Amino acid sequence: MSKNGILIDYQYCTGCRSCEVACRNEKKIPKDKWGIKMTEVGPFNVEGDKWEWNFVPVPTQLCDLCEDRLAKGEKAACALHCLGQCMEIGPIEELAKKAAEKGTRVAVFLP
Repeated sequence: MSKNGILIDYQYCTGCRSCEVACRNEKKIPKDKWGIKMTEVGPFNVEGDKWEWNFVPVPTQLCDLCEDRLAKGEKAACALHCLGQCMEIGPIEELAKKAAEKGTRVAVFLP
């Protein structure tokens, strides 16, 4: 059986933190810890009037990709509640192919 990972297309992540809240509620994680943590890079000026500002949700060691939900055919809590619909859980091989097709501003995490 292939190991699962999480693909995050951060081109569409708005930084809303719905993933953090959904994970915390689903897994009963204390307020001082995270199953997935939003990181922010920027804003900074790239050149002229071009700016960079990225939000990247990063799974932590507390993330188990909601194995219990996946076993029931449900989406992981973070992916289910993601307003940008930029998260996908699946076999690493499939996610790697999708990441290669997207090209940029995408990450595959293996919690």
